[in-house]
Amino acid sequence: MPGQNGLQTLKQIKKHDKNIPVLMLSMHSEEQYAMRSMKAGASGYMTKETASSSLVKAIRKINDGRKFITQEVAELLATDLYHEHDKEPHEYLSDREFEVLKMIAKGDSIKIIAKNLSISPKTVSTYRSRILEKLDLETNSDIIHYAIDYKLED
Repeated sequence: MPGQNGLQTLKQIKKHDKNIPVLMLSMHSEEQYAMRSMKAGASGYMTKETASSSLVKAIRKINDGRKFITQEVAELLATDLYHEHDKEPHEYLSDREFEVLKMIAKGDSIKIIAKNLSISPKTVSTYRSRILEKLDLETNSDIIHYAIDYKLED
């Protein structure tokens, strides 16, 4: 999906038809993307690691109009309900800001990020500024340390 990630694709699908069931299958851990996916309208979320044992069950379940979540996602959802005020600062970032944060943390330059996301370098700089402000950070090095501390690197 050049220039897009799974969350952006999900949002486009839901904009076109909000009733279509979408199962998110991701290489990213539940902690990083499951909550964002479910809030964006996914009918289910699973990692590629768990897909081999549950994929058919998940597809059947969402095809029947129900939701599919793993035990890990259920725990995240329950925790989120009871601890809304305990969220980590990065959980308040927009999906695009979070994506840019992860790319900066990987060491990607603004030009590379812009190219990979099909946006202008100025837009990337704007996202970077918002990230720094929201997380109360000052430099890219701070972003890298933050990502390591919160285990956000892939």
